[in-house]
Amino acid sequence: MEFKDYYKVLGLEPDATTDEIKRAYRKLALQYHPDRNPDNKEAEEKFKEINEAYQVLSDPEKRAKYDQMRQQYERWQRMGGGAGGFDWSQFSGAGPGGVRVEFRDLDDLLGGVGGFSDFFRTLFGFGGAGGGVEYDFGPTARQATRGARTRPTAPPRYEHPITISLHEAYHGTTRHLEINGRRLEVKIPPGARTGTKVRLRRAIPLENGDFADLYLVVQVAPDPRFERQGDDLYTEVPVDLYTAVLGGEVKVPTLTGEVYLKIPPGTQCGQTFRLRGRGMPKLRNPQEHGDLYVRAKVLVPKDLTPRERELFEELARLRGHQA
Repeated sequence: MEFKDYYKVLGLEPDATTDEIKRAYRKLALQYHPDRNPDNKEAEEKFKEINEAYQVLSDPEKRAKYDQMRQQYERWQRMGGGAGGFDWSQFSGAGPGGVRVEFRDLDDLLGGVGGFSDFFRTLFGFGGAGGGVEYDFGPTARQATRGARTRPTAPPRYEHPITISLHEAYHGTTRHLEINGRRLEVKIPPGARTGTKVRLRRAIPLENGDFADLYLVVQVAPDPRFERQGDDLYTEVPVDLYTAVLGGEVKVPTLTGEVYLKIPPGTQCGQTFRLRGRGMPKLRNPQEHGDLYVRAKVLVPKDLTPRERELFEELARLRGHQA
C-alpha cells in the first residue's frame, strides 16, 4: 500500500498551524475544483487528493493518529525498511473489540463509489488495502450473549464512505451502484452533512444466502467559498474602499447563483450581513433553509496615482489627520 504524505499534498510542513492548513486547502481547492475544471479527470483526482488530505489534517484526532503513523513510517524508512514491508495493521481503523470482516473488494463491488484511498481506509476504519469493510460486534461475543438464551443473530451491516460536494449536499444528488450485476440508484437528500447515513436494505449478498444492509456514510467535501455551521453558511466578499465609504452593491456567491448585497455607507472591515434563507436546506424539511452570513473584506487601494494620493491627503486634512 502506498504511503500518503498529506502535508506534501497541501504544500505544508508537518508543524503547520490550523490556519495555514485551511489557507493552503482553499487555495488548492479553488484551483482544482471540478466547477472550474469541467471534464478534467486529472483535476478531479487532484481535488479528491486535496480533500482527503484536508479531511485528515483539519481534524485534531485524525491528524494526531496520522502524525504518529508518519513518524513510525519515516523511522522504518531510515532503518532501511523491512523485508516484509511496513506493518500497517498496527494502525488499522478497527477499534478495541472490533472484528474486521473482509468482503472481497467492496470498492469494485460498488463501482468505486468511495472516493478515498486505501491508505485512508486502513488508517481510519473503512477497510484495509484489500477493500474490506469493518463490522463491530461489540466488546466480545461472550459479553454480548452472557445471560441470554438463544437469540437470533442480527445480520452484519456494512458501512462505506462516499464524498459529495457542498453543491450536491445543497441540491441533493444521486449515486449509481452496481452490486453483483444489480444496478441501484441511491438518492442523497438535500441538506446531507458529513456523517449522514443512507441505508440500502439487503444490498450485500452473504455466503449463507442471506443479505446484509449497506450504509453509505456521507462525507461533504469542504468548499473553498463557504464555511458550514449546521444549516448556516459563512462567506467573505471583497468590498472596495469607495463602496465601503459611500455605499453600493457587491456580488455575493450562493449555492444557487450570485445575488447582490446592498452595502450601506460606512461599512467596516469584518462587518457581517445576514441573508435569510440562503443557507443549507434542513435535512428533514428541505423547504426550510438556514441563513448565509456575509463578512465584508474592505480592500485598501494600492499603487495610488499622484492625483489619487493628493485627493486622499486633502481628505485627511479635512478630517483633521496629518498626512
